[in-house]
Parts: sequence; C-alpha cells; structure tokens
Amino acid sequence: MPASVISSHSKKATGSGTAKGSVETPRSTGEKRLDTTDAPVLVRFKTVRARSLQLIEHLSDEDMVVQSMPDASPAKWHLAHTTWFFERFILRERSPGYEPFDDRFDFLFNSYYEAVGARHPRPMRGLLTRPTLEQVREYRRHVDSQMRGLLSQPLDRDVDALLQLGLAHEEQHQELLVMDALHLFAQSPLKPVFDPEWPLPSSGRTAEFRHSEGGWARIGASSTRFAFDNEGPQHRVWLGPFAIADRLVTNGEWLSFMCAGGYRESRFWLSDGWDLRSAEDWQSPFYWEQHADRWFQMTPAGLQPIDPAAPVLHVSYFEADAYARWAGARLPTEFEWEHAARTVQGLEQLYDTAWQWTSSSYGPYPRFRTAAGAVGEYNGKFMNGQIVLRGACVATPPGHARASYRNFYRAGQRWMFSGIRLARDVDQPSDDPDPEFMSDVLAGLARQPKVLSPKYFYDDRGSELFEAICETPEYYLTRTEIGMLRRVAPEIVSLLDDDTVLLELGSGASVKTRLLLDASSRLSAYVPVDISPDALRAAGERLRADYPSLTFLPQVADFTRHLEVPAALEGRPVLAFFPGSTIGNFDHDQALALLRGLRRRLAPGDRLLIGADQVKDLETLHAAYDDAAGVTAAFNRNLLQRINRELDGDFDLPAFRHEARWNATFSRIEMHLVSTRAQVVAVAGHAFSFEQGESIHTENSHKFTRDSFTHLAAEAGWALEREWISAAPSFGVFLFRAR
Repeated sequence: MPASVISSHSKKATGSGTAKGSVETPRSTGEKRLDTTDAPVLVRFKTVRARSLQLIEHLSDEDMVVQSMPDASPAKWHLAHTTWFFERFILRERSPGYEPFDDRFDFLFNSYYEAVGARHPRPMRGLLTRPTLEQVREYRRHVDSQMRGLLSQPLDRDVDALLQLGLAHEEQHQELLVMDALHLFAQSPLKPVFDPEWPLPSSGRTAEFRHSEGGWARIGASSTRFAFDNEGPQHRVWLGPFAIADRLVTNGEWLSFMCAGGYRESRFWLSDGWDLRSAEDWQSPFYWEQHADRWFQMTPAGLQPIDPAAPVLHVSYFEADAYARWAGARLPTEFEWEHAARTVQGLEQLYDTAWQWTSSSYGPYPRFRTAAGAVGEYNGKFMNGQIVLRGACVATPPGHARASYRNFYRAGQRWMFSGIRLARDVDQPSDDPDPEFMSDVLAGLARQPKVLSPKYFYDDRGSELFEAICETPEYYLTRTEIGMLRRVAPEIVSLLDDDTVLLELGSGASVKTRLLLDASSRLSAYVPVDISPDALRAAGERLRADYPSLTFLPQVADFTRHLEVPAALEGRPVLAFFPGSTIGNFDHDQALALLRGLRRRLAPGDRLLIGADQVKDLETLHAAYDDAAGVTAAFNRNLLQRINRELDGDFDLPAFRHEARWNATFSRIEMHLVSTRAQVVAVAGHAFSFEQGESIHTENSHKFTRDSFTHLAAEAGWALEREWISAAPSFGVFLFRAR
C-alpha cells in the first residue's frame, strides 16, 4: 500500500515515528548484556499492554470490527497488530523454540513491512470478522505469556532495543485507536460515547507571544534515553529571533476566522489547500456540527458544545497555515518549536492537548541512516510529502512525549488531535520593511480597482495629522461625540458594575477616555488597544500622571485580529469602548465580523459603548472629509509618503489629488487618491501603471441610521440598552449589552 496512506496510521497512533528505537545507554567495549533487573522491564511491559485493553472497556464487539475509512483501522486490528509486532520481531527471531500462535496472522496483521512479506490490504481490514475478538484476546495472552518468560531473563542489547521500540509502537497505536474510534462514532447519527470520563479540552485565556533570541540550537534526541531514529542524529541549527505563542489558538479565535470569510477567501490558502477545501466543501474544523445557532463538536465524550475559550482541534495543515496568514502570523518551524519547548518559559499546552502543526516538511536530519532489516522501514521510507507536528495530544499515553518527538501527517488530514501554535518574526533590522505592510501594499496596488488599507494611515505623522483633522471646523464628528459623551457619561457609568475594565479599541490619544474616567471611580482598569506604539506610549504617560490609581495595561495590536482582556483582569465586568465612528471604516461583513468577534471575547452582560455617525446632507459630509485647509488631503497623501519611505517607493505626491466621494449604494463616504496624469510608480522593485484619473481607494466611512446600526449590532449578538443621537449634524452614541 502507498506510504502516503499508511505512514501516520498503520505503524503508530500518532504518525510520528522512527525506524528503529535506540535505548541509548553508554556503550563499553565487550559489554553484551544490560545491567538491569527484570522487575522494571516487566512492569513497563505489563503497564503498556494493559492500557490497550483499558482503552476498549466501553467498546462493544461490533464497535471493534468496523473500519470507518481507509486511513483508519478497527480497534480489533490494533490489538492484534501490536501483538504481532512482539511476536514477529522478538519471539520469532530472538526466542529459540517459539511456536507461533497462528501462522496466518503474519499475513493478516503485518502493516507495511515489505521485508516481512505479503499482507492483507489496508482498506479491507474492516472485513476481518475472523479471527474473532476473543481469538485476538487469546493471541495477546499467548504472546504476553511468552514475552514474560523472555523478559524474566537478562536481555542482550538488541532484544532490549526491540522491546523498547515495540512498547513505544504500541503506545502510538493506543493514540491511534482513540482517533479511529472517534472517527467511527462521528459517522453515527447516535453520536456514541467512546469514554464518558474523557477529559474535554480546558478553557483558558488567549495566547500571548513569548520572545526567543534564537541563535545556535541543539536539535534532536540525546543519547540518554529511548528515542525513535527520526529524532536523530542530534545536530545544531541556526535560528533567527522569533516569538512563539504560549497557548494554542482557541475555538473563539477560529470562529472569528470563519466569520471573516476564512473558508471563503482563497487569498489565505495554499493552492493545494484551496483545491481540497473546495472539493470537500470545508466550512469548519473536522467534527464540527452546527445545530440551530450553536456549534458542537464530536469528542471521545460524545457530541459537546463548542467552548470558545478551549483550543481548536482537528484542523489540517492547510487550515492551520491559512489561519496563521489571516492572523498576521505564521506557523513555527519544527526547530523553533523544539528550541522554544526547551528554553522559553511560560509555554502552556505543549504536550496535553493537541499535536501542533509546524511549517517543516518531514525529512531526514543530517547524517540520518535507515537501520538494517525490517524495522528500518519504521520511518525512513515515509520522509516524503508529509508535514511535521510537534508536542503531543490528549490521547497520547503518559510519558510518551518529549521535545524531540517528530510526528508527521499529510497536509490535508484532519481527523487526528491537531491544533495550532502561532509564531512571528521579530527584531527585523530597521532598514527592512514590515512584511505585512509590503505584502498588503503590493497586493492592493495590483488589484483593479487599486486599494490600500486605512490601518496603514497611522504612522507617527499620520497619527498627528488625524489629531489635526479633529480640530478642523468642518470635521464635526469628534466635537459632536465629545459633547455628547460629556453630557451622558454620568448616566453611562451609573449603569456599570464596580471594578469594571475599560477596553478601548483604537485608543489613539485617549482623549474621549477621560470623559468616562472622570465620571466614575467604577472604572478601575484601562486596556487601550492601538496599532501605534508611539500613540499608546504618549497617552500612557499622560494618563498615568492624571490617574495614578488606575491599572493601565496597553496592547499594541490590530484589534480586528488580536483582542483580549489581559489574564490578570479575567472575570471582571468589561465596558468595550469604540468611539469615533471607526466602525464606519468597515464594510458590512467586516463590521459584523468585528462585532461578533468582540462579543465572543466578552462575557454575557458585558457592555459595548460605540459611536456611529448618522446619514446627513452631502454638503456637510463632503466638507468633513475634504476640509478647506487641506489637512485631510495631507493625511491621505501621507500614506504614499510612508510607502516611499518604508518600501522604496517613488510616488510623486503632487501627482495625486485627494478626493472624497459619496457612494449612495453603500451609504458611505469614500476617500481616494486620484492620479492627475498617466504615470508608472515603483514600489519595492515592482512597477504599477496609473491611467490619468485612476484612483487608489484608501478609506470608507459608512453612515448609519438608528435602525440600520442597531440591527447590525443585534445580528452580532448585542442588545441595545441606551442610545443618544444628537441634533444636526447628527451623531449616535449607543450602549449595547452582550446577550
């Protein structure tokens, strides 16, 4: 059977593996036998063999015969195959006079060892109604009895090495038995329970990134304990500095990815991944089911509601990679993962929840050599077309995992316990461009019509210009909103609970925040979130001086992708504050995804205070977005100046005029930079042609009615509690409560 089909199943429960295990005890010249007592060896053998039987306690005889897909095997086959391994490689070859239990079993329960001979086809294992389950149990008893006799004698090194490999092999199949049974039960409309006491993934905070300096890292297993052959030889690799998440991606974060079009936007996906997603119509992780408005997932404990704070499981490499791109991060390499597991403090969920995808293809380490004989087929021949996962999962037997362990699966497989730990590049030299900025700019200028994201307006100069816009006589939004907040802040804070956390999205200079802080002492902690570290630093210096008792926990983040209440503040009521009608910068689907994502991150009863500009006459709107002093025009052109500075662009700024347009179809003001002549512009070594009159669309500002905005919020899970709408030029401030 093809190696690509069996590599992560027939040989092991986790898909990781090794050709030949090594006991890795120090060697001395002439030493033939291990200096060990029988008791530890027998205890280890009995413990591993007993655990396989414990796993099937809740399975019926019928459960153990069925094969739910070619990649899976029946539980009965796992019990027989792991027994066959000891019989074939130890008893038959190392125990003189051993009589096989049944010669036919050599054909039935060989998995993929070509050197051993022919075997029953893998996809047909579910047709093996004979031998019966009781005969397989008798087979295990027979082999166990013979093995106990062998283990009562001193072992030579070769037998001990085969024994350690056989025990590790059975532990791999124990994990696989759980995975295969879960897949089988997921096909049943009854959603049977594999184990009613199976532990569900634990809830917790969202991840924070931990820094690693990198440098020379020692990779691979040491020579002091058993390891599979693919974990060596140990060698050194050079790692650049990187950051790695201290926890796994959660279901709630994955739901945000789904709501943001993660399964609909091909731009996030590798080509083969998008083809597979389309062919199999992936809309969610494996085992997820939607009933009414709720998501559930199949687990060994049966069908369970999705816990937004628990890690997402059962995703493919293609999905993991697409999510990482969407989140502005990446998957770690397997070397980064191993180095971080050994050296970075505070990493959680390394070995107890999910195998974690890396970006590394499964291949041999330098100087790797396949061992001689049949057991040499254990790993080496599968080093093609697979991706490495690191860590361990909830189904991994105790003591089986280690930092050097290399699991591997094909990129499209999803039924294993697989999850995601993100990584990022850090400490780029100052003369290197931000890769996300460069990628988005190049992609936006290549589109038709051309478009640039407004989030890149806010470099240091852009932030200053926006503050200046707020002071122009035409820009009514800031003055109107501040006036309203000054009047209604006491009413707002009177509705809050004591010890409320103020979480502000896109905080900027935090000017409007003061109106709430001054109105009540119930706001005991402030979490400003902004993409500009300079804006946060400046605002923080002013706020700390004026509010010394306030807990101040700033977050440098793109709140559309990363938003959380710090772990130290969990459990306290939250008021999310989103002023300035920034919600109008998003189209309908983006705004809905943002509001839904915020709702999922907060608890029922938490509140959202948000500003939303209202539909009004066109003269007022045009003036607000194209002021007579040209401040808004300078703000718009500053984006081109930033591209020139950071991406080696050669935009001629006077050759692009600022233009504000009303789009009645979408009820929004659009900002454009219009080319005044035909020209070619270079950015990061790429050339982009502009026709005269062709524009770059840089920003939208949607305008709402009271009904349209409250309907949008309700669709995202927010119930209206209070509203305040000013006289002309009308602006709305809305207080919502999480349903």
